[in-house]
Amino acid sequence: MRIFVTGASGWVGSAVVPELIGAGHQVTGLARTDSSAATITAMGAEVVRGSLDDLDVLRAGAAGSDGVVHLAFGHDFSRFDASIAGDAQAIEALGDALENTGKPLVVTAGTPAIPGRVATERDRPPAEGRAANAELTLGLARRGVRSSVVGLPRSVHGEGDHGFIGRLIDIAREAGVSGYVGDGSNRWPAVHVKDAARVYRLALEQAPAGSMLHAVGDEGVPTRDIAEAIGRHLNLPAASAPAENFGFLGGLLSIDQPASADVTRELLGWQPVEPGLIEDIDKGHYFR
Repeated sequence: MRIFVTGASGWVGSAVVPELIGAGHQVTGLARTDSSAATITAMGAEVVRGSLDDLDVLRAGAAGSDGVVHLAFGHDFSRFDASIAGDAQAIEALGDALENTGKPLVVTAGTPAIPGRVATERDRPPAEGRAANAELTLGLARRGVRSSVVGLPRSVHGEGDHGFIGRLIDIAREAGVSGYVGDGSNRWPAVHVKDAARVYRLALEQAPAGSMLHAVGDEGVPTRDIAEAIGRHLNLPAASAPAENFGFLGGLLSIDQPASADVTRELLGWQPVEPGLIEDIDKGHYFR
């Protein structure tokens, strides 16, 4: 298939594009900057210049493809509402181009936090924020689009990751202690970026229209275990700290939010094979 990918040069996209090419697909990646274009070209994909605001470019990219993987998202938390609105416009544009074709559109969301239990693919959190855009995507199935949503966990880890784990490491270095909130029993789901990339490929190739999927390897890693792993490598103690010490991460560390991928594993025949989060931290690449 010829696949159009937004966010192709990003953290997850840089794993998804080689996964698709390795499976024999042709990939065209959306690039906003020269550096993004160079990254996409180096992976062996073609380039279309534009951004998520260029809705005509998105429609043309989708119309000229056999399927779309939508990964791009603005992660400036000071403009989060604007990012959500822009994401919704992009999904609508991609959906318009694929309407009544039966072609796949795979969009990204997060796994939900369900109080008191492990979240599954069957859970539907309140339709707000990225969850609203996930529902928008799933609704495209009624318009003849083979739409699916991949829920990513709090940590999509691997060598080169500069996300939440890297930020926790920076905070630990600054504070002189590797912290967690409360007693550290709150759990984060996690997945290795290469395992996540395989979920996107399998969703593109075989997920039924309207499928909610989870790319989850570790259902729930206690945040104290994460802090202790970081502390081992920095030679720092692990200890409880107030949520406000972690900035915007304080809220995420304060919530127990495990998630499973049992439905996805059965539906797609997917099994994670890469290291789990603690094993990956212990490889040491986060500290180089």
